[in-house]
Amino acid sequence: MTNKPKMIKNYLKIAVRQLRKQKMYSVIKIGGFALSIAACLLIGLYIIDELSYDKSYPDTDRIYRLVEYYAHDGKVEKGDDYPAPISNALKADFPEIEKSARLMSNSLFYGAGSNELRRADQLENAHEEGFTYADPDLLNILTMPMVYGDRTKALAEPNTLVMSKRKADKYFPNQNPVGKVMYLNNDKTRPFKVGGVMETPPKNSDFQFDFLLTLNGVEFYKGEQTNWNASNYPDYMLIRPGTNIAQLEKKITTDINKNYLLPALLSISYKDAAKELEKLSFKLQPISKMHLYSYDIQDEFKHGDIRFIWLFGAVALFILIIACINFINLSTAKSANRAKEVGLRKVVGSTRSSLINQFLAESLLFSVLSFVAGILLTSALLPYFNMLASKTLVMPWSNPWFIPVILVSSIIVGALAGIYPAFYLSSFKPASVLKGSISTGSKNSVLRNGLVVFQFTASIILIISTFVIYNQMKYILNKDIGFDKDQVVLLQGTNTLGDNGVRNLKEELLKLSSVKSVSISDYLPIEGTKRNGNTLYNEGKSKVEAGVSSQFWIIDNDYLKTFGIKLVEGANFSVNDKSGGVIVNQTMVKQLNLKNPIGKNISHGDDKMRIIGVVKDFNFESLRQPIGALAMYYGNSPSIVSVKVSGGNMVNTVAQISALWKGISPSQPIRYTFMDERFANMYVDVQRMGRIFTSFAMLAIAIACLGLFALAAFMAEQRSREIGIRKVLGASVQSITSLLSLDFVKLVVIAIVVASPIAWWAMTKWLEDFNYRAPISWWIFALAGLVAIVIALLTVSFQSIKAAIANPIKALRSE
Repeated sequence: MTNKPKMIKNYLKIAVRQLRKQKMYSVIKIGGFALSIAACLLIGLYIIDELSYDKSYPDTDRIYRLVEYYAHDGKVEKGDDYPAPISNALKADFPEIEKSARLMSNSLFYGAGSNELRRADQLENAHEEGFTYADPDLLNILTMPMVYGDRTKALAEPNTLVMSKRKADKYFPNQNPVGKVMYLNNDKTRPFKVGGVMETPPKNSDFQFDFLLTLNGVEFYKGEQTNWNASNYPDYMLIRPGTNIAQLEKKITTDINKNYLLPALLSISYKDAAKELEKLSFKLQPISKMHLYSYDIQDEFKHGDIRFIWLFGAVALFILIIACINFINLSTAKSANRAKEVGLRKVVGSTRSSLINQFLAESLLFSVLSFVAGILLTSALLPYFNMLASKTLVMPWSNPWFIPVILVSSIIVGALAGIYPAFYLSSFKPASVLKGSISTGSKNSVLRNGLVVFQFTASIILIISTFVIYNQMKYILNKDIGFDKDQVVLLQGTNTLGDNGVRNLKEELLKLSSVKSVSISDYLPIEGTKRNGNTLYNEGKSKVEAGVSSQFWIIDNDYLKTFGIKLVEGANFSVNDKSGGVIVNQTMVKQLNLKNPIGKNISHGDDKMRIIGVVKDFNFESLRQPIGALAMYYGNSPSIVSVKVSGGNMVNTVAQISALWKGISPSQPIRYTFMDERFANMYVDVQRMGRIFTSFAMLAIAIACLGLFALAAFMAEQRSREIGIRKVLGASVQSITSLLSLDFVKLVVIAIVVASPIAWWAMTKWLEDFNYRAPISWWIFALAGLVAIVIALLTVSFQSIKAAIANPIKALRSE
């Protein structure tokens, strides 16, 4: 017992000596480990952050949202929009539900989404995002901490709002704003009184709303609050403790379908209502799973994706394994150099267990040093990773778990990486060492080659994935989407000018020489603009047909011209069109089975509309989705003015538009974006994934090449006598370089063969999320393979050439 500290000290002393003796190998071992640990830590911080979403509420385990499942055409569509009266029905019919509250952020309705906002005692508006309507009980369900005001009363009165602390500090610095009045979009007919200030939502919450407008006393159209045939409201509920969720889901499905939805459908004489409702069921999704398990649910949030969590976790594991492989490869490859040490120590009485402990001590030392370097590297790379992943992660220095986890991880990783080399090196027999057979046997290891193949297989999979992602992104941004998104300036917040002001703005803009056309409409073929889903029928068929689920947009007579949308039949709207007609797309014509559609009538409720034109299909949603049915009618939707400009001096054009705006609306700063940028932002998650994969692919290749470089150096060292003899016999530098490089190229070729089908399968699954996708062409695999071979050749060629041009006399003399 008394000798243990001395033995440990001795082990560490020898380990440090080995580290100094083999500087290049030590740097490669520690450097490769440090890079992989940094990658694992960055991914780990990302995963921890993603897993923490919506878990900070006091009653998190009892908060659920209602999700509908609709089986249609062999697919299951999921959504969370329900009729307005569903919340009261749930509370009344199910004692298991303690509280129920609706949310409504659909920008179709006044006040939801984004607004121009100002205090009643000030003149200048500021643009704000993050408005939603909410029932008063939503604050109680989430137990939202309040800075000012009473949570139970903050949204109780009509026309009240609750704002976040960060917005209260902006508009009412160092004040209690409760009772103050604010205007939305310069609308003085509907003032909003501040009912309370809530704590700013934490970053790891999907509820990133800064303004909650009360639903108390709100009716967006006549009879809405009792209408079971229109769905606009997500619903959240607090479930009583001990409730059987599966049984409650069945009860909700039966009750809502039988007692509410069926009578509603029968009221419009839909004869197949009961059969249709058999396809509909309801599930309760825990709020703690909403962020990562909602990638296939159509809702109002920007979610994470549990599939990415598994994917990034696998990438981190691969990178760590690659680094461990480097350690094992280099340790076993250097076996000849350690053979005499092992043999001599066994001759003088060392046991195998003491040798194992010695080699494990060396491994642990390398691991601890690598973890220290990896943590420092993580801290340095974190700002870049945050930019890459759109996060605000920080190093968890103050968290009590961080240091213990790092220490335990360094011990576990060091032990796992060192256990095979320790047992392998300690197994040498003194007799074999003295005969020199260890040196021969160490030159060609099936295990070592297999590990190199694994390293490059993982790296090539990442390279292929990166190429596929970028190819898909290029395809999306360059695909013919049926409208022209270039040179279109979007002026936002124009509804504050009033109807006459917006029309005056359009007239003034058309006077500018660089402006080709101007359109007034909030409904644009990009995300973040208005949407209005409705069911449309052939005239007189609403009682016998299911109808077509369609978007129903308000546009003006210059909409088609401004966006280059092609009219294939019929006519466009005229100025101040009062015909009551509609323009539909080709998909609508197809789904309604219309032949010669011009002049035919379609209906929406009691409204009949005559088709006056048909436009060529264009992608008005993400390319992840197929083109849906669309009907457009003439009207006023004035929050966005789209300006098609010539492709000349854009800076000068924007300056002219800005000057014009200032003259018309001096109390409100101009706010504009470009449509092509907004379109590209629809796929920012794809771009982000591409950047992440590129970074990790480069990292994996770098770590693999570090090991390959060291192995090439070792193999050149081991074959120095053979190289010397070949040179004496007349071999050229080129032939010797080829000889030394060929073995490694063979391993990379094997890795390409193994990696290609795995990458093809993985990327095929990923592309299933897109309705429009670029094919995975053969050249992607060829290019990835070529990149891997070139990188491998560049890595080993330095050592190969160095060995080939070395003086053969030195190698032969040493033998």
